[in-house]
Amino acid sequence: MYLTKIKIKGILLFLLITFSALQAQQRTGNIVEYFGKEKVNDIKEGKLLHVFKTGLALKIQNFRFNSSSFPKDPVFSKFLMQSDYKPKSNDVFDIDFLGNELKWKAITTDTTNSFNDRNLRSSYVYLSYHSNNEETVLFEASGHSLVLINGLPHEGDHYDFGWNLIPLKLKKGLNKFILKVGRFPRIRARLIAPQAKTEFTTRDLTLPDVLVEENKTYLGAIRVINASEDWIKNHVITSNINGEVVTQEIPSIPPLSVQKVPFKIASVIDDAKLGNADLQLSLNNKKGTSIDSKTIQIQIKSKHKHHKRTLKSNIDGSIQYYSVAPSSNKTLSEGALFLSVHGASVEAVNQANAYKKKDWGNLIAPTNRRPFGFAWEDWGRLDALEVLAEAKNIYKPDSKKIYLTGHSMGGHGTWYLGATYPDYFAAIAPCAGYPDLLLYRDGFINRMLKMPEEQLKRFGITPKILELMTTKRVPTAIENIIHRAGTPSRTLQLIRNYLHHGIYVLHGEVDNVVPTSIARDMRERLGKFHSDFTYYEYPDGTHWYGNHSVDWDPIFNFFKQRTIKEDKDVKNYEFFTGSPGVSSSSHFITIHQQEVPFNTSSFKFSKENDYKLKTENVALIEVDFSTLNDSKKTIEIDDTQLEIQNDKKVFFKKVNKKWQITPPPNLKEKGPHRNGGFKDAFNNNVVFVYATKGNKTENEWYYNRARFDAETFWYRANGHIEIVKDVNFSLKKYEDRNVVVYGNKDNNAAWNLLLKESPIQVRNNQINFNGKLLSGNQWGMYFITPRKDSKKASVGIVTATGEKGMKAAYMNHYLVNGTTFPDVLLFNDEVLLNGMPAVKCAGFFGNDWSVETGDFEWK
Repeated sequence: MYLTKIKIKGILLFLLITFSALQAQQRTGNIVEYFGKEKVNDIKEGKLLHVFKTGLALKIQNFRFNSSSFPKDPVFSKFLMQSDYKPKSNDVFDIDFLGNELKWKAITTDTTNSFNDRNLRSSYVYLSYHSNNEETVLFEASGHSLVLINGLPHEGDHYDFGWNLIPLKLKKGLNKFILKVGRFPRIRARLIAPQAKTEFTTRDLTLPDVLVEENKTYLGAIRVINASEDWIKNHVITSNINGEVVTQEIPSIPPLSVQKVPFKIASVIDDAKLGNADLQLSLNNKKGTSIDSKTIQIQIKSKHKHHKRTLKSNIDGSIQYYSVAPSSNKTLSEGALFLSVHGASVEAVNQANAYKKKDWGNLIAPTNRRPFGFAWEDWGRLDALEVLAEAKNIYKPDSKKIYLTGHSMGGHGTWYLGATYPDYFAAIAPCAGYPDLLLYRDGFINRMLKMPEEQLKRFGITPKILELMTTKRVPTAIENIIHRAGTPSRTLQLIRNYLHHGIYVLHGEVDNVVPTSIARDMRERLGKFHSDFTYYEYPDGTHWYGNHSVDWDPIFNFFKQRTIKEDKDVKNYEFFTGSPGVSSSSHFITIHQQEVPFNTSSFKFSKENDYKLKTENVALIEVDFSTLNDSKKTIEIDDTQLEIQNDKKVFFKKVNKKWQITPPPNLKEKGPHRNGGFKDAFNNNVVFVYATKGNKTENEWYYNRARFDAETFWYRANGHIEIVKDVNFSLKKYEDRNVVVYGNKDNNAAWNLLLKESPIQVRNNQINFNGKLLSGNQWGMYFITPRKDSKKASVGIVTATGEKGMKAAYMNHYLVNGTTFPDVLLFNDEVLLNGMPAVKCAGFFGNDWSVETGDFEWK
């Protein structure tokens, strides 16, 4: 499924239009707070130095097609490529496709010191500050999605929380700030003189509840500001609760950055202490001197009440939290476990609080790493899996009684996770959900196209724009291969995986946020092949109509009647996957390798008479016969008959269109453990390694590029990623961890340690693509390759041949949900102006990670 020429921009416009209705529905019921947070207004990190009260705004309402992976951005391109560009009021920036002049307009703040005007939607804001001296400040802005500060990119504060603080050294003279307005038409920007070079900020804490029944050490996280040009090393955080002190060494913090770091908390096993408690934190330097301290509130609770827990993530070593609605049965043993995934803007605490306690199971609600998160795809998917694994370890449920449910975006998460990991759950219950993000977006477009002309005019949709919106286009070969990287998210291509479990679909009859037509469409699709689903529309139900929007007794009665089958009882089943690196197995069969990477792969298994296995787009597959308790001695795979040992795991490989038994696959090849797609580099306790061996411009750019990605992963994923100089990186110290390299062979000292054998070599003014040479300083690249000294780790590369290429690669849409990136992407410095057409090559390495056996498209 591909979008029409300008659908994406139209979709975004429509989502903005409908946001007010969404907001109104979300404010009802105790499950939802408006993004769960109040905006930070008070400054506790220093003194207010400057409030930006005047600026310039440029509105660019672009209805044309814009790739989500490579969006056009002519404004940032102008400021990046022309460092001396300085707009003035009424300057014409460009003429749009309708013939209208695009002018910079003077703007001023309101009484809240915010630029606040509905016309700021789809706008850029230019701010300037003249400094008499070089000085270090904190730039605090909110309501923007990105900002360029003196030509260097930084993460924004999309959701207007007031969380983002960026330490920077002002230049003497003019300093330029270009902000891209986020989802709300308001921007606030201030400069703060920090009170210390190193200090805590309590903006965005992650805290557990301390449970009086559990004698253990807990984990929390707090952000530390480094407003100096030196590294912070060998510092520790001590915590004190009720006189119990625990110490934790924190990771090194790079210059002029803010990192969210972990700390430990002692237990409290006295139920007389229930309620709020003071948690005292102290940041101590390597000499043991306290350089900052904070007292924060923490909850002491019983584990038999609703509560939240924390865990250390294997993705990046960060501390994440999840919430629990515990069973009402305090002595429950081997009960059920319910995984409930929340909607956009909903905190996991509120998600769990919407459920009454069940006597036959515990309910857990992961965070998706943020209330807005990743729509339960990408790192949101991994968060759900990590929480599920942690909860299984704590609650020891009956392995056959695991269930999945969720609301709105969490309804999507239920459809998506249920299709992706079908044998994990006995039944699923999507509430007010959409199965596929593209289907959801298309639904809004279809509704817009049915509006009367007068109504469309109110939304700025003229007949000419409408004509463009309905114009079809044929995607190029490169676009097709980039879109293919998103196959694991195309839930409807995995729809037959729902045969693994029962489904209860709950939807409001008059839901106008996730239109009821989407649920009815799924009812029709399921009705064609599925015999175990229930569909219910709540009469007059909107998107949220109270806690029974999720805590619906018929759902849990439906769950109670279903269990996961044991392998020996499975006689026929099917399984589909978009990539073995996302999901590879169901019950006793695992797809290890695909013939065509990131195309849908599947198998159908039957053992009613003989073992039979039918496959599609499978190159290597494993069957664990030891779980089946059968005496059969042969298996027929497609048209090949093979003898087997029925008490062992057996691997089968397709060679010249025929199947044969093969030894276990070499872990140096692609497989479930390491299968690619560039995004997969940002996993496995990833570390960022930046170049220091280039010239001043290169070193500054690549350090900031790594810091920018770390900022983005903190904001979007509540993350913490370690940043390391290339000269301080060693294979042994960072053994078996993923690495993202920023730089090229000429300027990153870690390149030869990690990439000496890579078929792609990048240096200043040249790319050697497996023997193909490209010259010039305009090339940028993203690619992923296996780490040769590890059986599981990968190396991601953000690289360029020179200054133009570096600036072309400035964006980090690979950290945005819904964007698609294959193993390799090569593009030039026109990518910000022209988008996808500036991509020169895209593709996937072969199963042996070679170019020769891979699948690449060139322009």
